[in-house]
Formats: sequence, structure tokens, C-alpha cells
Amino acid sequence: AIGAGSQVKAVDSDSDYPRQAPRTKLSAYQPNVEAIVAEKPDLVVESGDTGQLTKRLAAFSIPVLELPAPSNFAGEQHEFDQLGQVTGHADQARQEAARVGSQLRLIAAAAPHHAKPLTYYYELDQTYYSVTSSTFVGQLLAMLGMKSIADQASGAAKSGGYPQLSAEYIIKANPDYIILADTVCCHQDAATVAKRPGWSGLAAVKAGHVVGLNDDIASRWGPRVTDLLRTVETAIAKGSTG
Repeated sequence: AIGAGSQVKAVDSDSDYPRQAPRTKLSAYQPNVEAIVAEKPDLVVESGDTGQLTKRLAAFSIPVLELPAPSNFAGEQHEFDQLGQVTGHADQARQEAARVGSQLRLIAAAAPHHAKPLTYYYELDQTYYSVTSSTFVGQLLAMLGMKSIADQASGAAKSGGYPQLSAEYIIKANPDYIILADTVCCHQDAATVAKRPGWSGLAAVKAGHVVGLNDDIASRWGPRVTDLLRTVETAIAKGSTG
């Protein structure tokens, strides 16, 4: 997105976008230093220092840039800038960050206005891990006038904004919307949600306000955060007129 695609020599086995990315069998969870070194990279980019990868690659004089999950969009913009600086595409990186920010604001501006925030349950997996409004995703959804039911959950702050809820908690909260970020990994959709004990009576289920997201787009920060916000905004707009 910032014009450095041709400089990417290899990506790990889970980095499947864009389609033409040079995907390999390299593991992001159990990094093989020897295999990485064999690629002869000038730079390794990681989201977390798994297995002390930075220190181990330093022995081979290979620099590492760590770009952890940002806590807000400003953090994502900063990571665009960092990537732009190290790859020689600083101007394009700034332009892309500005473009993404502009698109997010346009999507937010198109969202229907409600007198009070729309509540939602955001499902990371079918064991009911969720996100609060303070997380990166939560702040994006707040742009649409939405508030997470997980905000008041026990252990919400201690978990860093990613608490595990219970079915009973979700049913009692009765959210306006259910947003599924586990449609691929866990095969969840509106039909499977409606079949859960007690869930068919939820306002979101009865109104057809169950929004399915692509797992990758929902869990990765980058230019496609606009796709995430647009999907939810479209669902809200449809719900307001339907």
C-alpha cells in the first residue's frame, strides 16, 4: 500500500494478503531463525518479539522493526510512517495513512445518527472473548456511535480490553448488534448464533442485526480497516431503514 511491495522478499505462512505476497512456510509463532536468515533480508518486520527473535537475528546483523498492535488509529498512522521511513517510501506512507483516515471519517459521517449509542457484542471467537470500546476496534466502532457491552464486564480493564464474557452476561445485556469476527476460524454466522440456547430472543437476532466480518480484516491493522468500518456502517444503515 505504501509502494514497497516489490521489496518484500518473504512473508510468514499466515500472511495471506495481498494474494501476490511472497508467502512461505515460515511460522510467525515459532520463528525459525536459520530459515529467516537464509532469505538474506535487509530487514525483518514483526508484530511481537516471539522467541526473542530480535536478539537472535542481531547475531546475524539483521535489523528488526517491531510494529505491535496499535491501541488507536493514531498508532496505526505512526506505524505507516515507520514503515515508510525504513523502506524509503516516507511520502507514500504519509499519503496512505491520510487516505485511510479520510475514508474512515467519510464512512463515519455516512452512519445514521442515533439519540443514544448503539450497543454491540463483538465476538472474537465462540468462547465469547470480546472487545471493549477502549480497544483499537472499539474506537473504530465508536466512530459509528457504537458502544461495547463488554465495557462493564468483570476483568475488562485487567484483560487489556479483551475480556471473556459469558452467555448469561451477553443475554442480559441484550445488545442492539452482534458483530462476528469468527466467521472463518470458527464458522459462526447468524444461523449458528440463533441456535445458541437463549440467543434467539436477543434483540439483535430478532432484528437481523448480526454482522459477519472476515476474520483477517477484523484482526489485522492496515489499510483494510476501512473495509471493517464500512461493513458495519452498511449493516447499521440497512438496520435503520429495514
